[in-house]
Formats: sequence, C-alpha cells, structure tokens
Amino acid sequence: MQPKLSATVMKERVMTALAGVSDPEIPTISIVDLGMVEDVRVHEAPTRVEVDLVPTFLGCPALAMISQRAMTAIRTQLGLSSDQVRVVFSTRSAWDTTRIHPQGRDRLKAFGMAPPPKVSASEFVAGQTSVACPFCGSEDTKLENIFGPTACRAMFYCRRCRNPFEAIKPV
Repeated sequence: MQPKLSATVMKERVMTALAGVSDPEIPTISIVDLGMVEDVRVHEAPTRVEVDLVPTFLGCPALAMISQRAMTAIRTQLGLSSDQVRVVFSTRSAWDTTRIHPQGRDRLKAFGMAPPPKVSASEFVAGQTSVACPFCGSEDTKLENIFGPTACRAMFYCRRCRNPFEAIKPV
C-alpha cells in the first residue's frame, strides 16, 4: 500500500502534472506557463483534488481537450480515480496575457511565435508598437494582418530575416 501523501506534497504533484499538459495549439507551452491555473485545492479525507483553470479565450474549441488532459495527468501522477479529480474552467477572473510566465514567453519564441508585447490592445491594433521577431530578434517588423489563424494571434513580417510570424495579441 502506498503511503498517504500530505496535502502540500499532493498539490506540488498536481502542479507538476499540470506543467506537463500542453496547449493543443502550441505544444511547446503548458497550461501552467500560460497562467491558466487559477486554483488547486486538495482535500485529504476523502482524497479529492479540485482544479480551477482560467480559459485564455471563452470560445476556444480546445477547452474540453485541455480539461480532459489535465484530469488524466493528475490521475496518473497521483494514482487517483476519475471521481477523485475535478477540473473546471472558472470565470471568476479573466485571463490576460500578463499571466504568461517568463518561461512561457521563452517557449512561445522557441515555437516561432512572438509573445505578446507589453502594450495595450488598442496600441497593438493601431500598429503603435514593434514586436520582436522570434527568429532573429529584430524589432524591424511590420503588422501584416491583425487577424491571424485564431482570434488571439496576429500576423507579422520581419524585414530583417524576411520571415512571416505570428504574435500573440495582448489582452
């Protein structure tokens, strides 16, 4: 029989499990890196884990997939059954791009996507900011299209290395 884990150790293991759950559209970044984990509650008797996630976009078609992957990761990490793990999307607070962890910003660049610039959404839409190219680092870039492949991304072009790239829009 496995020794009983403290709530603190269980919470650490839950966060480890969630750090392994990648965003379905950007597989190099986890839901932890994106700042989607709002709250983790561990109940010891009976053993239960409840996780609140903040959706990056309420209309995201991947929310059910993210929730399922999170539940599976937690169950696997802690050896729990389905009825002992609950993962829900909470709208108590809104997600915004300031929630992306520094490691997540680096992982976006490694994927070839520019992290959101630290400007207002209106400055971004008006093209009043430069976005560093994730390939060469140049800020000699141009907003090509505010409408990228998803609602949260825009298309840019780097004049230096001549690569097109996506950038996460600031929210």
